[in-house]
Amino acid sequence: MTHGNLLEPEATKLPERPEPQAALDAGTDPAEVAAEHPDFSATWAALGERALGEDEVVAAYAYARTGYHRGLDQLRRAGWKGFGPVPWAHGPNQGFLRSLAVLAKAAGRIGETEEYERCKQFIIDSDPAAAQATGLA
Repeated sequence: MTHGNLLEPEATKLPERPEPQAALDAGTDPAEVAAEHPDFSATWAALGERALGEDEVVAAYAYARTGYHRGLDQLRRAGWKGFGPVPWAHGPNQGFLRSLAVLAKAAGRIGETEEYERCKQFIIDSDPAAAQATGLA
């Protein structure tokens, strides 16, 4: 039997979403998937990552903020109380965490230093592996 930090809440794991994830995995444009599944954070993360890659920072910020807020709603429904681990290793959490990372990066690029720092710390607090995987470590 293993014991984690007894003062820390249990890790929050979002439910599997096979249909929209399969569409993304098959190469469907994330905008199409977002239109069908607007609450699926991974689509917003993908749109934000693409926009950042095309130097469309304001669009990236908007996409990421949408994915972040949709993910927060789902985390709360899954029992998250505003703190505690959100593990990167659990695939369904990655859309939220990727959205948070894009939000941080876009905020940094438009000079929103406080927002960048807040988002970066949030992702580190959620799971340091997420910060590493998204380039915010």
